[in-house]
Parts: sequence; C-alpha cells; structure tokens
Amino acid sequence: MEPNDFKKLEPNSKNNVYSSEHVVNGIPIPKTKRIESFSPDEWEEFTEEYASSHESSYHKVVRYAGTGDKGLDVVGFLTDNTFSGGWDNYQCKFYDHPLAPSDVWVEFGKIIYFSYTGEYTVPRKYYFIAPKGIGTTLANFFAKPEELKNKIRGAWEQKIASKISSTFKAPLTGKLLTYFNSFNFSIFDSVSLADLVHGHSTTPFHSVRFGGGLAQRPESEIPPANTASNENNYIKQLLFAYGECEGEKPQNIHWLEGKNKYKNNFNRQRERFYHAESLRNFSRDNVPSGTFEKLQEDIYQGVIDVCDSEHAHGFEKMTETIKQAAQLSIDSSPLKSVTNIVDKQGICHQLANNNILKWVEDDE
Repeated sequence: MEPNDFKKLEPNSKNNVYSSEHVVNGIPIPKTKRIESFSPDEWEEFTEEYASSHESSYHKVVRYAGTGDKGLDVVGFLTDNTFSGGWDNYQCKFYDHPLAPSDVWVEFGKIIYFSYTGEYTVPRKYYFIAPKGIGTTLANFFAKPEELKNKIRGAWEQKIASKISSTFKAPLTGKLLTYFNSFNFSIFDSVSLADLVHGHSTTPFHSVRFGGGLAQRPESEIPPANTASNENNYIKQLLFAYGECEGEKPQNIHWLEGKNKYKNNFNRQRERFYHAESLRNFSRDNVPSGTFEKLQEDIYQGVIDVCDSEHAHGFEKMTETIKQAAQLSIDSSPLKSVTNIVDKQGICHQLANNNILKWVEDDE
C-alpha cells in the first residue's frame, strides 16, 4: 500500500457545523440512548418521575424499593385511601431486550396471588415499563386478555407457583383458581419508551435527568396596583425602613403619598419581589422540589453578613443588602440560566416576607 492510498481523516458531522456547546459537552446524546446507561435503580427512579406527570390523576406516587415488594414497583394512588381508593401499578423491568412472556410470568402471578390474599386490591391498570418495550408475543397477549389468561394458567405450575415467594408454593387450585378465573386480565398493558420520555418531559425532573437546558421562562407578572395579602410582611419592613430614615413610623402605604423618593423605591422593590415569585413558580414546574429553596438559602448566606453589619438606618441596610445580592454568583444553581439580577434582589424581599431578613429590628 502506497502512502497516497491513505485517506485523510475528516470529522464526520452534519454539515460540519459545531457550536460552543459541542466543545464543552460533546455531541448531545439522544434521550433514548442515555436511558441505556441507566442502572435498574435509576430506571425505577425515572419511572417514578414519569408517573408524577399524571399528577392530575394521582393523589400521590409511591416507589416500593427493595425485596419483599409483593410485585409493586411504582404505584400511583388515585385518592388518599391508597389501595382501597384505586391505584395503578408500574412494573419496572430494565432488560436489554423487548419483554417476552417468560420475563414476566411471575409478575402476573404476584399481582393475582397477593390481591387474592388481600394484601392489596386489584389495580385499575398494571403497566410493564421496559426500555426496550415489549415483544410481539406479549403485545398480542395484552390485546387478547382471554388468551393471556389461558397462557398464564398453562405456565402457572412450572413458571409461577414456586416463584411468587421463596417461603411457600402457590398452586393454582381451590379458591385461588376460582379467584383466577374471575380476574380481570385486561388491566395489563405497557407504555412505550417514546411515551415515557414525552411524559417525563412535562415533569420538573426532566432537565436534571437529561440536560438540554431549561425551558424559556415566561415574562414576570407585573405587580398589581393594590398590594396583595402575600406581600404584607416585606411591605411592612420596607415602610419601617423608610420611616427610620425619616425618624417616623409609617402605619400603611398612604405614608408614601407625596414622597417620590420612597414611592419610586417602593415600586421597584415590589417589581423585584414579583420577579422572584415568578421564578419560584417557574422552578415548581421545571426543576425538582427544593431547588428554589436552595437558591434562597444561597442568597441568604451571601447577604446575611452585610445585613447584620452596622447601618445608619433600615433603608441603608435594605439598600446595601440587595446591592450585595445583585453581585452574588449562583453558578451552582440549576436555575442559573434563568435567574437575573432582579430575581436575586427580589429573593431578599421573599426572605424579609418570611421574617428571615429584617431591615428594622424593632418593627412592632
């Protein structure tokens, strides 16, 4: 082979178009491929997160972990009466192939046996959740409940009876057989991987689980002309801060009339508070619970020393504190990309609203 026979290595990309994001993080991994790297525990966590996308249907979602789960993995309860109020079961199977009947015979047996013994009621729906989906044979059984029933009956003695529990055998005879014959086999179904990913994309867990950034944040609400009841505490603190600067003690916002310096400042602080409230609402739908509260804690830790320092009056204390908040770095927060200066300043007023920060100590 001659040297000229070697082909020059060229990057293989779509139109050779790269971005700074590619340089930092590499070529994005499709979500379905990323799922292949999950562990069985992560697959159950993912399923629990997916089930939470049906929050309008479920009172709560519970994941049963460990051994002795009696065939329960992730359960969505329809009411606070748990099993007696109706429920759906999501049975997680993290296999490298589409599910075949031989993979799940014992799962059919568990749900039939333990509902027979009264451990729980029969679920409304029983979904098999697997990254590779279900095979043709199992799909055909789900479409034909009577055929599924016959196949389970035929497999019971060899594939199910001694595998429901390691401590006993459950032959399909007597009252159990009678119960089996009346069981509703149409409850069994599956959820496709595409539907799982789509449903998961509507949950607050999606961006953390798969990356790709947060959704665009809506415009913040404009403060209404009249103050709302959820503003009472921080507004009281603002008024006392202004009043301390003037040697007065305002009782309500009417004190601001004719005082443009303070009225303009008051309007700015309300806008900041509402910006922070909109960020709180955005986080509720787009990141896991507790993320916004962690950001509030970071802001608190970043400003408390300034707030606790000596100041001439409460107005100066408030001004210096929110100035410090504006300068804080929040690189560790998942909300970094959608948080701006006015949000960080508004969080100070949220903290004041919760009496965590105070501009005037003797404000009663």
